[in-house]
Amino acid sequence: MSTAETQERRMPGLVPVTETMRTAERRPSEPSEPSEPAGPPVRLASAFWRLLGSELGLTFRRPRNQVMLAVVACVPVLIGIALRIASADEAVGGLIGSVAGNSLMLTFASFSFLVLLLMPIAVSVVGGDSIAGEAGAGTLRYLLAAPAGRTRLLVVKYLNAVVFAYATTVVVALSALVTGLVLFPVGPVTLLSGSTISVAEGLLRILITVGYVGAGMAALAAVAVALSTFTEVSIGAIAATMILVIVTQVLRAIPQLEAITPYLLPSWWTKFDAVLRSPVDFAGLGQGLLVFGAYILLFGSIAWARFSGKDITS
Repeated sequence: MSTAETQERRMPGLVPVTETMRTAERRPSEPSEPSEPAGPPVRLASAFWRLLGSELGLTFRRPRNQVMLAVVACVPVLIGIALRIASADEAVGGLIGSVAGNSLMLTFASFSFLVLLLMPIAVSVVGGDSIAGEAGAGTLRYLLAAPAGRTRLLVVKYLNAVVFAYATTVVVALSALVTGLVLFPVGPVTLLSGSTISVAEGLLRILITVGYVGAGMAALAAVAVALSTFTEVSIGAIAATMILVIVTQVLRAIPQLEAITPYLLPSWWTKFDAVLRSPVDFAGLGQGLLVFGAYILLFGSIAWARFSGKDITS
C-alpha cells in the first residue's frame, strides 16, 4: 500500500500516535501552577504574623500597659535621685558607693530592686489577661473561628506577653542608664570581684543582663498564661500569678526550706549578678536559663493541655 493511500484513509482531525506522544512528553516541561498544599501553610503563616502584630498593637496601645511601662521607667529615676542625695551627705560604701562611683551601676541596682516585684506585676497583668481577658469580653470564640485554631492563638498570646516582658526590661535598663549618666560620673566600672572593666565592656554586660532578666520574665509570662486558661476572669489569673510570686519569695526567706530554693523561679531572677564578676560566670547564667526554659516548657504544656480541651462558651 502506497504512502498516498495511507494518508487518504486517515480520518479527518485525527493526530498520528507519534505526534500525540511528543505532545504528552512536552507537557511536564511547561510551567505549572503551584501545588495546592503550598497555599494553606503560606496563608496560615501570614495570618499568624498578622494576628501577632494586631495583638502587640492592642497591648502597647492599652493605657493600662502604658502606665505600667511609665511607672517602671520612673522608678530608676527615683532610685538614682535617692542614691545621689545619700552619697552627697557623707562617705558611703556598699551599693550606694558603687552607684555613686559609676553611672552604669545604677542599671544593676535598679534591676535588683525591680525584678523581685514591680516587673513581675507588669508581666503578670499582660500574661494573666491573655486568655481570660478574651473569655471575659466574649471575644474568645470569634478568635478561635480562624483556621489555625487554638494552638496558634495560644502561641500568639504567649509571644505577645514575652515581647511585653522584654519591653519592660529594656525600659528599666534605658531609664536607669540615662539617669545614671546624668547624675553620676562615667568611667571604668569596678565589679563585685574588685577588678575594673571599661565602659564599653560595662555596656556589653548590661546587654547580657537585659537578655537574662527578660528570659526570667518570659518564664513568669508562661506561668501567667497557663493560669489564664483556667478562668474567665482576668483579675483572677493576675492575682493568682502574683500570689505565687509572693509565696515563693516568702519560702525563699525561710532557712529551713533552703532545699527547695533552687526550684523556685524568683530564686534565679537576681542571678544576673554573675555579670558583675570577672570573668563573667556564664555557667551560673546558663543554669538560670535552663531553669527558665524548664518553666516555660512545663507551664506551656499545661496551658496547651488545658486550652486545647477547654469548652469555650464565651
